[in-house]
Amino acid sequence: MSALTITHTHAEGTLIDGTSRGDGSAEILKAQRWRWSRNLGSWYIPQSRDRRAKLPQINATAAALRAAGFTVDVDIDDTYRPTADVEADKIARQAARVDALDAKAARKAGTAEAAWAADQAAHDALPEGGEPIKVGHHSETRHRRAVEKSWNALGKAVAAEREAATARGRVDAAAKTTDRRYAPVTVARRIDKLTAELRRLERDRDGYTRTLHTNKQTGQKYVETHEAASGDYRERVLAEIEHIADELAYWEGVRAHQIDAGTATAYSRDVVAAGDLVRYVGHFHRVLKVNAKTVTIGSIVGGSWTDRVPSARSAGCVTPMGTGCASSTARGWSTPAPTPGLTLPELLLPGALGQPERPDLATWTRWETT
Repeated sequence: MSALTITHTHAEGTLIDGTSRGDGSAEILKAQRWRWSRNLGSWYIPQSRDRRAKLPQINATAAALRAAGFTVDVDIDDTYRPTADVEADKIARQAARVDALDAKAARKAGTAEAAWAADQAAHDALPEGGEPIKVGHHSETRHRRAVEKSWNALGKAVAAEREAATARGRVDAAAKTTDRRYAPVTVARRIDKLTAELRRLERDRDGYTRTLHTNKQTGQKYVETHEAASGDYRERVLAEIEHIADELAYWEGVRAHQIDAGTATAYSRDVVAAGDLVRYVGHFHRVLKVNAKTVTIGSIVGGSWTDRVPSARSAGCVTPMGTGCASSTARGWSTPAPTPGLTLPELLLPGALGQPERPDLATWTRWETT
């Protein structure tokens, strides 16, 4: 048996070298959820690039290959790459994928055109005027073959057209992947997620306590204590903290650039106030209350309850005067002071703010940030 080497790096992912067709390794690798890549010319573990090595899967694969008589070496480098390099590679790979899909779509379109031409030629070969088949006549066999050929050509043309449309749809979807990944709302939510993950890792590093239950009669608290991470686990936590902090710094830089460029607005309680309208899921909704990270609006489905919308997910904001939302200082009053003399329920009444219950959005200044 040949010698195999399983390698893992964050730049290349998890690969295996030394396999060959017919050596018996393919069945084992398939059973261990590996895939073959024609582009790489190697077996690989899906979704392993720029992620920690999947040690259980790697070890299980190595054990199965050794049991089959192979010599297997494992070489793992779990060092994270800078986030800027990771993102640059993702953008480059996505651009290459779009080019490859575009070339495939062009080939499919050419095949469809040829199939339609063949269908037209087969149709033109039929007798003119829709002449029926003369049963028993010497032309019966030839006529039936011509009809069958035309029918088959039509089916091939329709199938080719559908494949071409599918290929073009994949191109259109792939071309938008990077833009959607860097959409302002997506970036803001990613920053929130990374911030929460960083806090969790810091708690694991330093140790923490949390109250599980408080006895209402005695006031006694049942507290769960978690010791600070130690040993190998601490080293891993420290590496994860460094990696998450680098990711967070990168995406905060992207967010700051978007705000400076005017493609995003940092909506917060300093910008949005009670009585404003925020755009969410395609419609404007009246703000009832401004919270630290969310705004409270009426039910988006028309119920009697209220809903909370994360400020980062607001796609636009307008004031009762029909202008884009600005800071409370620029408005001349402090947040969250609404129109004097009106309570929050009254803010929802038609005409309370000089606008109808469902304003004509064409007359309102819309501030779109997607």
